[in-house]
Amino acid sequence: MTTQGGDMPRRMIVMGVAGSGKSSVGEAFATCLGATYLDGDALHPPGNIDKMSRGVPLTDTDRMPWLRDIGRRLNAAGDRMIIGCSALKRAYRETIVAEARHPVTFIYLAGTRQVIAARMSARSGHFMPTSLLDSQFAALEEPQDDENAIRVDIDQPLDALVRTTVELLATPSGATRLETADRR
Repeated sequence: MTTQGGDMPRRMIVMGVAGSGKSSVGEAFATCLGATYLDGDALHPPGNIDKMSRGVPLTDTDRMPWLRDIGRRLNAAGDRMIIGCSALKRAYRETIVAEARHPVTFIYLAGTRQVIAARMSARSGHFMPTSLLDSQFAALEEPQDDENAIRVDIDQPLDALVRTTVELLATPSGATRLETADRR
């Protein structure tokens, strides 16, 4: 499926806990829309990657420079941009939006701990160990109705997930309120 995405938001964050599929969904969604995709993991400073590699959860202080950088990159985007970023807490999302200085739409990839743990166990070469999954869920503050976000269930094939995301964002209400897509 390819779309020009004329009515799609210009700045988007694909968010969720580690292992929810941010990179896969973000890349596929960007291809579908002809947008630029950046993997937020690649934007972490080396100290953050080192901590996570050792199984040490990041603190809010560790995350703030990274979140500000993500927001600045959205601000500077000339064309449609999608960034994969956990954005686990409301304060993190607010930091990104403040730095972006433009509307930012959050695409929340929601899934159960069991589904995500299975995905994390199956992947190789990623610095985030499965042992940090509990800290990710503990920190997660799901987007609320007053945030510019949609919620998409990840327990579906990638093409269906991307199609659902496009449909939700293309509706007249767009992402002006939290919408849920639990299609299978």
